[in-house]
Amino acid sequence: MRIPIIAGNWKMNNTISESLELVEAIKTSKLDEKVEKVVAVPFTSLMEVKKSLEGTDIKLAAQNMHWEEKGAFTGEVSPLMLKEIGVDYCIIGHSERRQYFNETDESVNKKVKSALTHGIKPIICVGETLEEREEGKEEEVVKEQLLKALEGIEKEDIENIVIAYEPVWAIGTGKTASSEDANHMCGFIRRIIGEKYGEDTKDTIRIQYGGSVKPNNIKELMDKVEIDGALVGGASLIAEDFVKLINY
Repeated sequence: MRIPIIAGNWKMNNTISESLELVEAIKTSKLDEKVEKVVAVPFTSLMEVKKSLEGTDIKLAAQNMHWEEKGAFTGEVSPLMLKEIGVDYCIIGHSERRQYFNETDESVNKKVKSALTHGIKPIICVGETLEEREEGKEEEVVKEQLLKALEGIEKEDIENIVIAYEPVWAIGTGKTASSEDANHMCGFIRRIIGEKYGEDTKDTIRIQYGGSVKPNNIKELMDKVEIDGALVGGASLIAEDFVKLINY
């Protein structure tokens, strides 16, 4: 049975003090124990939030990482730095990274391999633009992104990977893919995993939906058989809303 996973991506929001205030409100709320809970906080807040989360079952995620352990990469953060803090997950290949910071399928693949090597679980983001969907290319685009991200990844590593289907046109726009469309695409991703790694792996990998997920649409999404969780942006910045998502 796949454990549902609700992850909040805070993006470039919250100072250290604001992060601690938000995580305090979340962790002191009554939270569904059957749901895996993750907060992806800014780099500056990771260490303090990790301390605050001690004794809870809430996992910590970074929003990005470099694939090298160290080197002349000004402004980057390495997997060794994240591992020492105690980061559990890392979001890799988010569409905003692809759009604004020239993230490529190749760099995503390098980061996925590096994260796995250092015991950090990747949340791999894939998704099409509105133009690509209108041209009927959504499956082609997502398949290419997924297979390139997983190039050279062994079957035994898949259990430590989460896939997040995030249609670019639904991120931060207020638009949400219909639950049927989201379920179809998550099922499509699952079939690709099955073709590459086998039926048993297909049935165990967790696939999230992301894109304007809110308390008023989370249950409809989570009721779908192929959707195992949500990667949440704006709604994760409001403790009450994020708690409602966890307790869907």
